[in-house]
Amino acid sequence: MEASYRIGEAAAILGVRVETLRRWEREGKLAATRTAGGQRLVPATEVARLLAERRGHPRISTGSVRNRFPGVVTRIERDGVAATVEILAGPHRILALITSEAVDEMGLTPGMQAVATVKATNVMVEVPG
Repeated sequence: MEASYRIGEAAAILGVRVETLRRWEREGKLAATRTAGGQRLVPATEVARLLAERRGHPRISTGSVRNRFPGVVTRIERDGVAATVEILAGPHRILALITSEAVDEMGLTPGMQAVATVKATNVMVEVPG
């Protein structure tokens, strides 16, 4: 059986409303199946396809941050007040140290889409040896 998401989960990953996914299904832009109880299931392959299409047209917010890495949250580790959030953005693994409160406020969970923004005044590079 192919992996799939409930429609609410797929909407959260894609950053759209459930109503948008329902409309896309009616318009033939999204292939979804239904459970015996009538609940919509969106195949993981469809979610991946839509993510790839959206990635080709990233929305850039106004501001000075130019290093934006759209990806998927793969892990969250909490340690009291702080949390480490891991985002896989293409071939890049990005770790962010933020507050646990921020994780809760943003509703971050593994598997959801997120954008890591990086703005640094100092970047260091090291080589082995």
